[in-house]
Amino acid sequence: MAEPSPLADSFDDPRITPQFYRRLPDSSGDLVLIGVVHDHPASVARVERVLERVEPVTLALELPPIALPLYRVYGRKGKKDDPTPPRFGGEMSAAIRAAPDAEAVGIDAPNWSFLRRLVTRLVADRVSPARARRVLSSVGNATRDALTYRIAATLTHATSMTVVPGDTVEYDVDHEDQPARQAAHERAHVASIQALLGSVDTDGTTLAYRDETRERCMIERLEELRSEPGDAVAVVGVDHLDRIAAALTE
Repeated sequence: MAEPSPLADSFDDPRITPQFYRRLPDSSGDLVLIGVVHDHPASVARVERVLERVEPVTLALELPPIALPLYRVYGRKGKKDDPTPPRFGGEMSAAIRAAPDAEAVGIDAPNWSFLRRLVTRLVADRVSPARARRVLSSVGNATRDALTYRIAATLTHATSMTVVPGDTVEYDVDHEDQPARQAAHERAHVASIQALLGSVDTDGTTLAYRDETRERCMIERLEELRSEPGDAVAVVGVDHLDRIAAALTE
């Protein structure tokens, strides 16, 4: 059974609450799930604070495995105890820097498990060729993005420059603001996004096929990691947190 409160309450930090945190105890070791909002200062701080307290054997990140090398570069610039967050990579590179001894693994698509499961579902649901093409096209775009991150990692390793693919999300709050202000802004942001998504029927859509399959693959990967000895910490989007926690406690 998930236990959302004891560790979160012990921090006395408004950014670390049951809304963004789950602890799943197991005989082989605990799995701590940290929900995040991409690039948000409150999420970066939450990851850092939790990993100051928890020393995992495995650090599971909602990143494609092929993109992980770039975030390792971002995360390993600077020292672990540097109060300034990594310049690039948001909460993911912050997690890598905060847990340098943990084995970092990417649990997100695209990967072979995801592609196999997605094609199987499309065939089982007998989707139209036009919808299947749209689903696979969206996967192709995600794969190209992941390859861009891998190329960026190679260039960053091989040259003196730091390559940053994509855009960093900007918010009306920053890392120097008080924790309470960061937390309030993040909660309001999550509530607005959830309200927007709640007004849109995505059942059976192209994105639903892709994203539901992504989530199922992340759950399966976390099940594998959870069976290994030692504690693990997973950093995932807050929109996945409840469903992942529920699936892993069934």
